[in-house]
Amino acid sequence: MHRFISFNRCLPAALLMLCAALLPAGAIAQGYPNKPIKMVTGYAPGGTSDILARLMAQELNKSLGQTVIVDNRPGAGGNIGTDFVAKSAPDGYTLVMGASGPLAINMSLFAKMPYDNVRDLAPIAQVAAVPLVLVVHPTVTAKNLRELIAAMKAKPNDFSFGSAGNGTPQHLSGELFKSLAGGLDITHIPYKGTGPALSDLLGGQIKVMFETTIAVLPHIKAGKLRAIAVTTATRSPELPDVPTMAEAGVPGYESIAWYGMAAPAGTPKEIIAKLNAETVRIMKSPEISKRLKEMGSHLEPGSPEQFAAFIKAETAKWAKVVKESGAKVD
Repeated sequence: MHRFISFNRCLPAALLMLCAALLPAGAIAQGYPNKPIKMVTGYAPGGTSDILARLMAQELNKSLGQTVIVDNRPGAGGNIGTDFVAKSAPDGYTLVMGASGPLAINMSLFAKMPYDNVRDLAPIAQVAAVPLVLVVHPTVTAKNLRELIAAMKAKPNDFSFGSAGNGTPQHLSGELFKSLAGGLDITHIPYKGTGPALSDLLGGQIKVMFETTIAVLPHIKAGKLRAIAVTTATRSPELPDVPTMAEAGVPGYESIAWYGMAAPAGTPKEIIAKLNAETVRIMKSPEISKRLKEMGSHLEPGSPEQFAAFIKAETAKWAKVVKESGAKVD
């Protein structure tokens, strides 16, 4: 009798689990979200990915009615945090605010990758595309790009450029610069995010960085850093007096940093669609649209399919740059 009662009590729970497993993804997605969501970024606090993750987390928290927690997992050029998401349950409760490094560049830069950017991740939406700025510490006497290149060729040991980490657009922008400027021999110093790299640049421990307008614009305006050139094909509306790299003396140079949200592969399409719709709505809202433009991003938000196609194209594009520059990370 006792065994019969215990089995009888367990039966409803077992039936509930079976029914949940048999429910179509659409039915599961209708109740989403019903618990907190984790937004992972593969970089330390203070950088562009972190800024965007916190901005989107705050807005999604309002619209979804659930707490969205930002979780910084820096290291390996963004691979550690991105790999954590790629291996998480595909239920919509663990997302990544990724960057072009871990979502595209690292596939060809790192000798061994813990995840596949196409197979293991489900793109949600691209959220920002921002120009990079070549900035120097005020103690650098060069006032323009040609003077800077001449100084780097004369005394390469006096210059090192920092970045948010191996494989980041900041890193590859520097490698592209070295290659197109006649094979400069300056040392790259990778950090675990923009925050610590920028701290050392402001302190004079390193002299040069390629960094997003989001991160460096306040320091340029305050006179703590000097802008030499922007990396886009046209001048940045936020820095209209700063020439492009091509204008300043390195023809053919163009690089941009982009960021976007993704979930683990296998996340129900209905959940991906819901997150995309919310993200696009947030990006198009007057307040957030204005903030993104102030950060230098003038991106028109699109669908998950458009972001997936963009990631594939960027993976191929940067594979060519990595090969031609000779940049590699063990």
